[in-house]
Amino acid sequence: MRESYRVIVLGRGGTEALLVPSGERYMLPTVEIVRWQRVAENLNAAVRSDWGEEVVCLFERETAPPTDGVLMRYQAAEHLCTRGDPKIPTRWMSLSALRKDSLIDGGDYSAIKEVIGICNGEIECSSPGAFSHFGWFSELRNWIELIVEPMGFHVNGKFRQLNASPSFSLIRFETDGPAVWFKAVGEPNLREFPITLALSGLFPKYLPQIFAVQPECNGWLTREVEGTSLSEIQENTWWETAAVALAKLQIESISVSAPILKSGAHDLRVVAISKLVDPFLGVMHRLMEQQTKATPRALSRKELALLGEHIRNALRLLKTSDIPDSLGSLDFNPGNIIASKNGSKFLDWAEAYVGHPFLTFAYLLEHFRRAVTGDANLERQLTTSYTAPWKQLFSPGAIAESLTVAPLLAVFAYASGCGLCSEERLRDPENAAYLRGLTRRMNREANEMRDRRLACLS
Repeated sequence: MRESYRVIVLGRGGTEALLVPSGERYMLPTVEIVRWQRVAENLNAAVRSDWGEEVVCLFERETAPPTDGVLMRYQAAEHLCTRGDPKIPTRWMSLSALRKDSLIDGGDYSAIKEVIGICNGEIECSSPGAFSHFGWFSELRNWIELIVEPMGFHVNGKFRQLNASPSFSLIRFETDGPAVWFKAVGEPNLREFPITLALSGLFPKYLPQIFAVQPECNGWLTREVEGTSLSEIQENTWWETAAVALAKLQIESISVSAPILKSGAHDLRVVAISKLVDPFLGVMHRLMEQQTKATPRALSRKELALLGEHIRNALRLLKTSDIPDSLGSLDFNPGNIIASKNGSKFLDWAEAYVGHPFLTFAYLLEHFRRAVTGDANLERQLTTSYTAPWKQLFSPGAIAESLTVAPLLAVFAYASGCGLCSEERLRDPENAAYLRGLTRRMNREANEMRDRRLACLS
């Protein structure tokens, strides 16, 4: 499925717009992007290929819900330079000469005027930030040049923009040396900025090197990590290497849990996470009652109560395992792991937590099942690799018990600790359905956990 974007490309400090002639009037250029793919990256590539223009995306204009079933999306972009001849005829038009009847769709005129107002600071954006005004990209590129020049290399003009919004940015800049990445975050991910700075200082072996920061926009500049994303690798030995690195990172973090928590990481220690059980089950009882579809079946109040008991029992087992709290992530996936012969590096700590370490491994193991194989022997090998460093410190029994309950608690920690249960998110039908699905998954994990423990006892 593809989504259509009308692109408002503004040039000369917002005094002119790029339009497509259509008879005596004009249209906004349009780009189609496969749903769920990165809008900024694909839009920039399409504009460069089809119109011969280099642009940087600014933000997506907010649009009202469709009345006719068709959602009109507008993406604002700033013109940087011309790269070649356009495949589609275009024309730059001065905004001072542009009238509503100049455009085939009068809604395009309103969208252009609104975007100009936001970029000039005359209209307040719902999520204000540093990346909605004209010229920010050039300012950023000049700042990066000042940072990397003393290191002996220079930016070469090539870049790859992955995310674009008024307060979020993720861009890769090429240089005549190593590439660098700039990332900035806004609400609701502001915690990622202090967490990333703290972790990069505490664990330079496992995180990218930070060159410089821009606190005013919660941004930081890092050296690109050499290697390959684990999401692109199916060879199990690389996954095993990453599992060992994760275990060693977590063991090193045990002694510095306090500063990690202070930096903004989620508190998912047993005492804290136990307080989430009743509120979460209350939310799920409401969501299950709201379900209108017959399948998959909604869980009853009795089933939810029993699930709560399973979760509490699992938490009690973790507490008695004596494996201490350490660094973990609720969003631990192979796309955020860079594998190389020099070791593994871990990216994106927006959902960092302090709690039981094995929950993070449960996420890694689940991704391994989906990406590599359903082979139980390979899964055991991955588990053996992860637990090897832990077995030097803790008893095999404590490790085995923790592994038994980790799958259930990993789902619960994610569902209750990532903000999915906020009132704003609960109003979204898709999020509500997702939470119901996670709770059914917990119910299955609880039953499997019970069966595994009974098998061990017998």
